[in-house]
Amino acid sequence: MSLRMLSISRGIARFSTSVNVSGALSGQQKNAALQSLAKKGWAHDYSRDAISRKLVFKDFGEAFGFMTRVAIKAEKMDHHPEWFNVYNSVTVTLTTHDCNGLSSKDVELAEFINGITEGFEK
Repeated sequence: MSLRMLSISRGIARFSTSVNVSGALSGQQKNAALQSLAKKGWAHDYSRDAISRKLVFKDFGEAFGFMTRVAIKAEKMDHHPEWFNVYNSVTVTLTTHDCNGLSSKDVELAEFINGITEGFEK
């Protein structure tokens, strides 16, 4: 994190902090991640540089339980998915708005989702 002075007014200094969101994936990192994630059903949306996956569960309770587990992990990561739920299906989309594309956070959350859905889907 860097600290930069913006202005001084009436003896009060205003500062701005900037956080490096260099979690953006390089071309090689992105290609490797996409190949690995595609094996688990993730699709790359090139227009948004996002990944998405549709999951189908036995019923609404399992779908909601899944969403709850992901929500807890996402909150801890401070990285929140876009998702759409209808009864027993959940479509998850991951992208990092701060870097306008895929980041290491997206890959980490996708791998978490893969781990908790192993053998859980319908």
